Amino acid sequence: MGEFCNVDKSDHIMTVTINRPERLNALHPPANAELGDVFDDYASDDDMWVAIITGEGRGFSAGNDLRYQAEGGERVPMPKGFGGLTYRFDLTKPVIAAVNGVAMGGGFEIALACDIIIASEDAKFALPEPKVGLAALAGGLQRLPRQIGSKRALGMILTGRHVSAQEGYELGFVNAVVPAGEALDEARRWAQMTCECAPLSIRASKDVVYQSLDMPSLEESMTRHYDSVEALRTSEDFIEGPKAFAEKRAPNWKGR
Repeated sequence: MGEFCNVDKSDHIMTVTINRPERLNALHPPANAELGDVFDDYASDDDMWVAIITGEGRGFSAGNDLRYQAEGGERVPMPKGFGGLTYRFDLTKPVIAAVNGVAMGGGFEIALACDIIIASEDAKFALPEPKVGLAALAGGLQRLPRQIGSKRALGMILTGRHVSAQEGYELGFVNAVVPAGEALDEARRWAQMTCECAPLSIRASKDVVYQSLDMPSLEESMTRHYDSVEALRTSEDFIEGPKAFAEKRAPNWKGR
């Protein structure tokens, strides 16, 4: 348990709960630094295969703690980005956002930096930074258009309007909508399904998808060498999977 978030590790799943409910889980520099350390640990822990991030209480995260900023709180660099995630481009392990309540500004940017978003039906998403003279510079202006298209993204960005979980699903940035209070349970279900797959297969798949999005041609994306794919092909699990299938048993994944 940290000062600004709680961490639980079990069954290859790491659950991170932002714990500043008195500020609707808005983040200030010390909280961002702590989350950066938490996800550094996730990246290096071979026993952790999937991470879930959620918020304590009635919100996922209200974003940047503007009160802390207005009170003259210290501003420090965030090498891994907001929430320790938004500038983390080398993480091939999957991260799932379990969005309960509001995900505003930087909170929405944390969710967009995750690979899967599970939202409770009372969740609200927005990039309202222009309403306070700011801009969504922790990846929101780049990730949202890539995920739902520029016109639909600009419809949110240029108005700062709130979007419901259902509309987020229809726009395409939410994977599933569940009843209020069930987002974390559903995220755990998705995480457990992911853990049934070979960890190195999951990492290679995520890596290839994201790298391919930045390539100009399909041919280049299919002929490029990927270190993550090479790690998969030379792993014990690459042998274990077909062997378990032939023997009609559940595979015993090692993650190596």
